[in-house]
Amino acid sequence: MSGKTEHPRVVAIIQARMGSSRLPGKVLASIQGNPMLWHVVERTRAAHTLDEVMVATTTRSVDDAIVDFCGEQGVAVFRGSEDDVLQRYYQAALEVNADVVVRITSDCPLIDPQIVDKTVLAYLETLPDYAANTILRTYPRGLDTEVISFQALERAHREAHKAYERAHVTPYIYENPREFSILSVTGEQDYSQHRWTVDTPEDLEFVRAIYDRLGEEMLLLNDILHLVEREPDLMRINSAIEQKALHEC
Repeated sequence: MSGKTEHPRVVAIIQARMGSSRLPGKVLASIQGNPMLWHVVERTRAAHTLDEVMVATTTRSVDDAIVDFCGEQGVAVFRGSEDDVLQRYYQAALEVNADVVVRITSDCPLIDPQIVDKTVLAYLETLPDYAANTILRTYPRGLDTEVISFQALERAHREAHKAYERAHVTPYIYENPREFSILSVTGEQDYSQHRWTVDTPEDLEFVRAIYDRLGEEMLLLNDILHLVEREPDLMRINSAIEQKALHEC
């Protein structure tokens, strides 16, 4: 596979499963009448730099519901290991012949396609092994975008052995900057104190409140920032939630 070609094939792979320690079934929880995963897929599809969007789920029967959803929505789907998510990504990337993988997680129903594009374009300018807007966080948590060359993904799959490295896909890459070329993508201002991901009932309540007020239009970063500035009480809905540590697999 030829990662650094003139026109690399860029595929977003959204990891999704029904199992969740804090909020089981959250990926299909309703937001404005559509499953959360629908919002993630549609917002990711709106990015202009992607050649394809795929969902990578598990082989567990509980995740048949995700496969059915993908069938209804015309989204490519891959089934692999539940716990070894790195292997799941690698095998999914092989299946769709991806030169570049954009990692999106299904708990980000406010993912911003413009920020996805910004991260991918930054990657394509210099073709590092890995580019992400999560290395030095300036964006709200929940707009996370990671871009990985297939070669780097393949090497991580071959060499990473720790459980958290397999569960979280990319730590083996970004924790070894002497082995991989890494590009940090940041915004002009620091909004990293905002939490827009969905890991708990409070997070889901927050996202539903955002959609209830702004509707189903393609909400972008500034739309939501302006809303929470006008209604600061919204941020208190999930302000007490602590992000799970990386080593909590």
